[in-house]
Amino acid sequence: MLITLDNVTFSYGGNLIFRDVSFALNEGERAGLIGANGEGKTTLIKLILGELEADFGEIIRKNGLKIGYLEQNGGYSSGNTVYAEMLEIFKEELSAVEKLSTLSAELANAGNEREYNVLSAKIESLNKFLSARDCFDVDVKIKTVLNGMGFNGMYERIIDTMSGGEKTRLKLARLLLETPDLLILDEPTNHLDIATLFWLEEYLQTFKGAIFVVSHDRYFLDRTVGRILEIENKRLTSFTGNYSKYKILKADLVERLQKDYEAQQEERAKLQDYVDRNIVRATTAKSAQSRVKQLERMEILEKPYIPPKPPRFKFGYDTKPYEQVLDIEGLNLKIGERTLFSDGRLSVRRGEKLALIGENGTGKSTLLKEIIKGSNPTIKLGRFVKIAFYDQEGINLNGENTVLSELWERHVGYTQTEARSALARCGLFAEDIDKQVKFLSGGERAKLALCILECERGNVLLLDEPTNHLDLPAREALETSLKEFDGTLIFVSHDRYFLSALAGAIAEIEDGKLRYFAGGYEAYAAEKKPSPPPVRKTEKAYRSKKERAEEERQKQLVKNLEAQIAECEKREEEINNLLAQPEIIADYVRVNALLKELEAIKLQTDGLYKAYEDML
Repeated sequence: MLITLDNVTFSYGGNLIFRDVSFALNEGERAGLIGANGEGKTTLIKLILGELEADFGEIIRKNGLKIGYLEQNGGYSSGNTVYAEMLEIFKEELSAVEKLSTLSAELANAGNEREYNVLSAKIESLNKFLSARDCFDVDVKIKTVLNGMGFNGMYERIIDTMSGGEKTRLKLARLLLETPDLLILDEPTNHLDIATLFWLEEYLQTFKGAIFVVSHDRYFLDRTVGRILEIENKRLTSFTGNYSKYKILKADLVERLQKDYEAQQEERAKLQDYVDRNIVRATTAKSAQSRVKQLERMEILEKPYIPPKPPRFKFGYDTKPYEQVLDIEGLNLKIGERTLFSDGRLSVRRGEKLALIGENGTGKSTLLKEIIKGSNPTIKLGRFVKIAFYDQEGINLNGENTVLSELWERHVGYTQTEARSALARCGLFAEDIDKQVKFLSGGERAKLALCILECERGNVLLLDEPTNHLDLPAREALETSLKEFDGTLIFVSHDRYFLSALAGAIAEIEDGKLRYFAGGYEAYAAEKKPSPPPVRKTEKAYRSKKERAEEERQKQLVKNLEAQIAECEKREEEINNLLAQPEIIADYVRVNALLKELEAIKLQTDGLYKAYEDML
């Protein structure tokens, strides 16, 4: 056991957050923690970390437990470069490699047998450490993780010059390289694009430590965890399986608890009715007393908790546009002097649901905003198109307004009852509507922005990361409403469950190009998902015979390099094993020859790895 919580109860400011929480995390286990916003997920993490103390109950941690923790917006400040910062993790390993080099030189110049034997023993011990810690693979480890996390070509970037999202990604990269016993991740997918998400999911499959993750990303939970812990109504329940399995088990549990409760209530009502009718009658008083005792002995089942209803969004419009709602012909999209893509072409028809895909910074949000401007001659909107836009940052909201006044200012024709009803339907109730917008949580701001979007009654909806900040019930409610919407939808999202549920077509921004994929997200993902070796593929429809031949040649070169690297690493391992044998250590000439060969092998391996990286 790494962590055990036994009947833990925690309150804050007199308010009970959760009670009687009990569970254990085992070595190598993968568990996901879910629950509505405000249920105490981050609080539970801080209790595990020891940053908070429980009111009651006990938290037991394994002695020497090494925990790595990624906060929701966790980054760090450093004047170091990206690569140098990662090297800091491996100080001990790098020092050991340097020490081996020093000892090897001393051994080659040993003046007598005693000195030779002492140095040989030190080298033998050091080689065991080097082998156990993979000390010669530090560079490969660092580059594998940095490239996978999207830092390829950014090794020399100064960390303090990075954005908040980049710092959070880098913190996650560092945690992966530190390999803690328990990796705790609080919303790790918030700042990751789809390619990075796929890489991270694959990497976590081989991660040796335990993982405890808080996430609203249902796809991520499905692929990374084998148990779901849910905080609901101040209690924690454990479900075996991933998120999809949890949905089935939770529905079964709720149904069973409701049936058991109703059956007991029915039985109690019958017993009480019998008692009421017969307690005063001499002939039946004895049997009535028996039923009274039966009622007293009965363990009363708690009425099953009924969670608050999720928001109910309903998107509609007043005027149907013409069949062709959007045509983009030869768009060159830029931010300042930087070109995001050139000669972009895209055609969207009425009723189509199109997802915009691409790595962070490729121009997805910029493209949505360029469409809204309506001033670019290469972007043409169809007749009777009415656009409604959802901005993920909510920058158009006035922080000084109350929730109610923010909606009213935009829709002055609403009565107070209509405005309140619209807000309540979207999950903002009486206690919320007099709050100033600047004091809303991320989830509340998202619900307000979606309510405003709904009231605009656009027949073309442009949505920029609409599921950000929404808890799982709200995400699923939004999915349902957008499925029912028969207008046109163009949206940006990193939520792959959301993409899979809605997208009928994909537009991808990659390598300075805007490409269109007919078909849904699953077909797109199957085509785009990388497989080892990670050789970038081009679309078959755009490859000439010459290009296909070149691709095959490149693949063969990569295979050859991999084979040579494997051979070098095998020989390196053989030499290290030989150097650990006492009879070899005693042979001064043999050891000297092996050390020289080992040095040559390392140089060869470094050269092969450089060539390999250049091919990718």
